[in-house]
Amino acid sequence: MNHPLSSARPIRQLARLSALMLLASLAACGGGGSADGPGTGADAPSPSPAPAPAPGASPAPSAPGALSPTYTGEGTFYGATGEGNCTFDASPGNLLVAAMNGPDYAGGAVCGQFVAVTGPKGAVTVRITDQCPECKSGDLDLSESAFARIADPVAGRVPIRWHVVPGDVTGPVSYRYKEGSSRWWVAIQARNHRLPITGLEIKPSGSADWIAVTRTDYNYFVHPSAIATGPLQVRITALGGATLIDTLPEPSDGVVVAGAGQFP
Repeated sequence: MNHPLSSARPIRQLARLSALMLLASLAACGGGGSADGPGTGADAPSPSPAPAPAPGASPAPSAPGALSPTYTGEGTFYGATGEGNCTFDASPGNLLVAAMNGPDYAGGAVCGQFVAVTGPKGAVTVRITDQCPECKSGDLDLSESAFARIADPVAGRVPIRWHVVPGDVTGPVSYRYKEGSSRWWVAIQARNHRLPITGLEIKPSGSADWIAVTRTDYNYFVHPSAIATGPLQVRITALGGATLIDTLPEPSDGVVVAGAGQFP
């Protein structure tokens, strides 16, 4: 069976290859010269706008328990692994994941959020781990196993509706320092968060102020300037304004650190 997006696969693969080449380049140079500059301030900034997508058509009212309005579009599927533009690790034990369409990817703001999707034959909740550049606003490209829960795979492309929901996660939020991270160039990714992340700040050792850090489209918050030696505090803000504060060790290449708690 030919997938309805098979003719677009080379475009998508090229887009992902370009993203991976960019990541490799950033890691190799330690982030020098990055345009992803942070904001600073003595007071914590207000929570960022909700990372809910903004499709061209007006969304329907929110479903019960939803964190966003309900959106409509088309659902397709691909051979997802859990990896992709959000630069999460592969998740062979849980492939209920999806790629967000290019317009609603919102520069990586949707990475890691959970989306409840309804199709012709059922419903499924997926985690956003990738981007589908050729998909239209409102569309989702699901993993094969996720698509099979909402429609017959032979259909290939089906109408769907979806909205953002709290994730069914276990354990605390965790943080990953990107390869190349050090006190001279800090890149942090939040993982295993129940709610969508709208902002991340750091407070280096000896600092009295929180520094708001810019999120990249590959889902790392990057502070390209030197900070003091030693541990640093991290504060993440979720959709709705809830915050978590954790203390991380001095930035180091590829280290993953478990936080102390999870969003309510």
